[in-house]
Amino acid sequence: MPTAEPLQLSLFDTPMPGAAPGQHPTASPPATSPEPPGYTRHEIRLQDQPLAYRLRRSRRKTIGLTIRDARLLIQAPTWATRRQIEEVIQEKSRWIRDKLRINQERMALLALQDTQWRPGGRIPYLGVMIELQLDGGRPAGFEGDALNPGAGDRLVLPLPDHADGDRIQERAQAWLQEQARQDFDVRLQRCLALAGQDIDGWALSAAQGRWGSCTSQRRIRLNWRLIHLPPHLIDYVVAHEVAHLKEMNHGPAFWREVERLYPDFKSARDALARHHPASLPLF
Repeated sequence: MPTAEPLQLSLFDTPMPGAAPGQHPTASPPATSPEPPGYTRHEIRLQDQPLAYRLRRSRRKTIGLTIRDARLLIQAPTWATRRQIEEVIQEKSRWIRDKLRINQERMALLALQDTQWRPGGRIPYLGVMIELQLDGGRPAGFEGDALNPGAGDRLVLPLPDHADGDRIQERAQAWLQEQARQDFDVRLQRCLALAGQDIDGWALSAAQGRWGSCTSQRRIRLNWRLIHLPPHLIDYVVAHEVAHLKEMNHGPAFWREVERLYPDFKSARDALARHHPASLPLF
């Protein structure tokens, strides 16, 4: 079950008049420099609001738009006029603004990463924010109902108060992965029974860009980071992968099977789109 690449959220090619259609979509690595090399900065007004974009000319046959590091980057043929380029931006204005907003939110969340892995740090577990507590004299354990956590419940880790963030993250994630293994198995077996299907096995994954997968050999993988999300989103991903046992595609028959297994799949799918495996455990 693929998701968008981290910090690479809007990718498409728009053919120009008389040009050959481009490929849809393409991918490129996130930019790391403050200003991408080879681009010039320009500005356009969208709905009476200024929007900056970076433009680079090339020999390509299409106008390509990419969101990278919360910037709109455009690659255009050498013969394309600014008017043609900005007509494409206007046409895609709503889509661009939505993707820029999502990108900026994710970048802000990633900036908070270091503040979570500390005593008193808070992480999401089954959709609820729980608190990390360090106690070197106790085994790892959950203070609360691990099957139905409540806000303010605490995960106790067997570490001294001076433990660094990497050790805290390692211990917390080990506990979360074990919970995921148990929780997902229950949900998966329940969904398989409803679907009348069986599998050759399943395993946790740590993929950076997929919530789950299903192979033609009837093996399912579920991203352990789903344990951070509310239960209904986990159930949707499970239903999505189980539906692939019947339909190894994303055609109409596949979505009918997903709906049979999880009737409210559309709202869950929309909610899941706001999260990305690489950005969790941040909300």
